[in-house]
Amino acid sequence: MLQQTQAATAGPFFERFVADFPGVRELAAAGEDDVMARWAGLGYYSRARNLMACAREVVAAYGGELPADPRALRALPGFGPYTTAAVASLAFGRPLAVLDGNVARVLSRLAARGGDARRPAARVGLQELANDLLERDAPGDWNEALMELGATLCRPRTPRCGECPLAPDCRARASGRQEEFPARAVRNASPVRPTVVLLVADAAGRLLCRRRGDGGMLRGLWELPCLEAAAQVPPVEGDLEPVWRPLAADLRGRLAEATGPLEPAGAELRFRSTYSHFQARVLALRFRATAPGPGTPPGCRWLEAGERAALGFSARDRRVLAELWEGGRE
Repeated sequence: MLQQTQAATAGPFFERFVADFPGVRELAAAGEDDVMARWAGLGYYSRARNLMACAREVVAAYGGELPADPRALRALPGFGPYTTAAVASLAFGRPLAVLDGNVARVLSRLAARGGDARRPAARVGLQELANDLLERDAPGDWNEALMELGATLCRPRTPRCGECPLAPDCRARASGRQEEFPARAVRNASPVRPTVVLLVADAAGRLLCRRRGDGGMLRGLWELPCLEAAAQVPPVEGDLEPVWRPLAADLRGRLAEATGPLEPAGAELRFRSTYSHFQARVLALRFRATAPGPGTPPGCRWLEAGERAALGFSARDRRVLAELWEGGRE
């Protein structure tokens, strides 16, 4: 959970997750819907799928116990260099140096190493430095100390150098250039993807939903019917109504072929949903299926309230549900 997510955000999710799946065997036996529901809201959902696949492989190949051999760990789903080094050192005392964002920042300042720490060339040099400095008699403690140092004192901005135990040896501090390291790459503005989401309810209060199975980044999650523009638009402010409205009419027409007439329920919601490489500009609309016993469009299901509570929805759709359904029911 801490891959690409801050501890303050991941903490509550972690507590709930381990309460429901206290061990590798419980996670391996869980259904995908159950796991994704507990992960919903954290983002980067491939982590949850990798974790589940890892648990199943550990049970099948290692009797439910993580292997201590770093090479065996590295072969498990979801285990990249950082996770392998962290687990091998913290759990098994193996002398592998971690290099996460916090450690990279500490080492970059300590040695006054230039370059963007997220780029492969810079990371190779920082990994070599981490390997050289590693306290091999207590690698887990050393790694944890460096990670904590970066998270609490050697912060990206306004580092607390006066409290840092490495301050006397820090080359960046000696030159008064702490905040120049590591170098920050100039990021281009994210492109915008206009998206329409329809919240469709029937007379019994069921909602029309579908499960994503297209292999994309939200694969395995449930969602409200949606339609994205065929092309992204430049990342500028502007009126998206000419893009949204045709998308909404198209999607409404497709659904109505099975459900029968869909009447507007008078509620709309506009917001932004940010992903790693683009920004979705969302128009959410609420409709009512008026035909008795409305049909079900291909790939969709009508979900009762109890069913929805047990399924995983993305942050985008959880916001739509909260504001257009839970907060606006008649």
